[in-house]
Amino acid sequence: MKIKTFYLLLFVMFSIQLSAQNLEKIAQEIKDEGIQLYRSEMASWYGTDVFIENYKERDNIGGYFSYIKEDEVPTCVFYSKENKVIGTISFPTSYEPRNSKLDLSVRDFTEVEKEYFTIRKAAQERLKMDTIFKFYNNVNYNIVPIINKNKEKKVYFLSGTNLNNLVLFGNDYLIDFNKDNSIKKVQKLHNSLLSFKIYDEKIGKTVSGIHSHVLEDWLFITPTDICTLMLYQKFTNWESYTVVSKKYTSLWNAKSNHLMIMKTEVLEKIQEDQKKRHPERYQEQEKK
Repeated sequence: MKIKTFYLLLFVMFSIQLSAQNLEKIAQEIKDEGIQLYRSEMASWYGTDVFIENYKERDNIGGYFSYIKEDEVPTCVFYSKENKVIGTISFPTSYEPRNSKLDLSVRDFTEVEKEYFTIRKAAQERLKMDTIFKFYNNVNYNIVPIINKNKEKKVYFLSGTNLNNLVLFGNDYLIDFNKDNSIKKVQKLHNSLLSFKIYDEKIGKTVSGIHSHVLEDWLFITPTDICTLMLYQKFTNWESYTVVSKKYTSLWNAKSNHLMIMKTEVLEKIQEDQKKRHPERYQEQEKK
């Protein structure tokens, strides 16, 4: 082998390895943020049930948000129209409502809670005036503020519905904030709203799902996708989920909560190679 050819091959192998390492790092970051969103939403889902069951002065409720305390305890906070905390619900990691701790003491926000309240309120105001946000019948926004380990402040908007037998992806947005809580950037994460039936009358429950991403800034699976998948896992029983873009394919294993991101062209080459090695398997699948 010529020296130039050897170094070229070495460079290609190094580039492939570096690309794989970068995608692994990106996958971990997306997964971590998706899980943080999921934990916040779970606290909100069950925290709302616990609070409404025990708090009778409904006209006094101004809003709520959830966050993960430094001791890793998921906590949902309800506040009054005068911006005083009127309810605090803390959960074990199982999010079992009967094991939650409810405190209906009226108090001021802690410093951390004040940050969450401030960015959530700013995001709520932006929702009213920014035409980037789309509205659909029977669809509402879940507003989820998060402050991650790097102290980055963000608010996600997830679409939810009260209709039965539906899981929604898309029509979700992200607002990034500066350190002084001013809005830095507003962006949409999907190009449209997608709905999937949990149960189909013709085929029953599905074991997996797939959708595509076309926005240039969001070619990977999004944290909101992962949050939605985790929230509805017990209803759908999906074993896996795939998000495809022209550059990347994101593969989510719902059983292990593992995320793998590959270049789409690499995955296609692997599939072609498998077809050549085991043509009988693919012929059998085509017959089905």
